[in-house]
Amino acid sequence: MKKLLIASLLGLSLLSTSALALTLSEARQQGRVGETLNGYLAPIAQDKDTLALVKNINDARSESYQQLADSNNLPVDEVAKMAGKKLVERAQPGEYVKGLNGKWLKK
Repeated sequence: MKKLLIASLLGLSLLSTSALALTLSEARQQGRVGETLNGYLAPIAQDKDTLALVKNINDARSESYQQLADSNNLPVDEVAKMAGKKLVERAQPGEYVKGLNGKWLKK
């Protein structure tokens, strides 16, 4: 069951953002967003497209985390933190992650 939970969490990072002007992949590669240990994407750039993308992705993640938490009888914060850890670990070289100290680090 835990493998299914982790697989579902990782699938969140591949959410389609084709309706937006900026894709998640592009934003990561351009250093406009970064992953955090709390399971949510955070903006580095503060432009309109980046902020809209972050809101869209985080809204979808929040909904998915809640569904996973409900189906696995876990607190939603725990699900989000498990996802955050995996998303930070899987960030590609050149992408940004927020460390425990709250500072952005480039992998």
